[in-house]
Amino acid sequence: MKKLFAAATTVALLTAGVAAAETVAKPPKPTIVLVHGAFADASSWNGVIRILEKDGYPAVAAANPLRGVKSDAAAVADVVASIPGPVVLVGHSYGGSVISEAANGKANVRSLVFVAAFAPEAGETAAGLSGKFPGSTLAPTLAPAVTLSDGGKDLYIQQERFPDQFAADVPAAEAKLMAVTQRPIAQAALGEASGEGAWHHVPSWFVYGDQDRNIPPQALAFMAERAHSHGTVVVKGGSHVVMVSHPGTVAALIEKAAASPAP
Repeated sequence: MKKLFAAATTVALLTAGVAAAETVAKPPKPTIVLVHGAFADASSWNGVIRILEKDGYPAVAAANPLRGVKSDAAAVADVVASIPGPVVLVGHSYGGSVISEAANGKANVRSLVFVAAFAPEAGETAAGLSGKFPGSTLAPTLAPAVTLSDGGKDLYIQQERFPDQFAADVPAAEAKLMAVTQRPIAQAALGEASGEGAWHHVPSWFVYGDQDRNIPPQALAFMAERAHSHGTVVVKGGSHVVMVSHPGTVAALIEKAAASPAP
């Protein structure tokens, strides 16, 4: 009886030891840092965040100042530097320009995910890339620029035109709320030249809608191909805010990027 008890104890200890070793050996999941774009705010990631957290991914929705590519990238880079483990940087729209610059020099950035987002080359601007191919209808929907005390100008989309322009596949009540709470972008930010694109050396993924009215789908496809995208998802009927209208699709691609081998 004593021998049987000893054997059972040994097996239990060995099993516990193996389980503990597996737990120790399993690397932590990357932190997902989400960066919103122009005319949006961090709450635009709410649906995606719910899915990521359910699946065990820590997430941070960074506040993008929307003042200029370099200064906004520096603010996001500070957030990335404060995170002790691996990071997946996700950018929407203008936020793509920000993450592409913020990732430079950050060894803990494992991958980039561009959600209906710009992935500029050095010297390119958001405005220039939007006009590179036909299809953007943003300009006529902008409200008169708000002149700031420092001489700069802020841009908003007219509230009554916001749902159709920005969020055509989002329920009307939610799209109207987004219109009222939209964050302005400095006009100068859209014309500021980008620095070196981190997508040159950081694995990148892309997702966008084929009915995007802010950035022409042809431009988004061009940038994805140029960046040698590791995976591109085109959402049929998707608007500019696919992370709001199709959070499951966007979250799945982010998790795929997060699970990929470190470069």
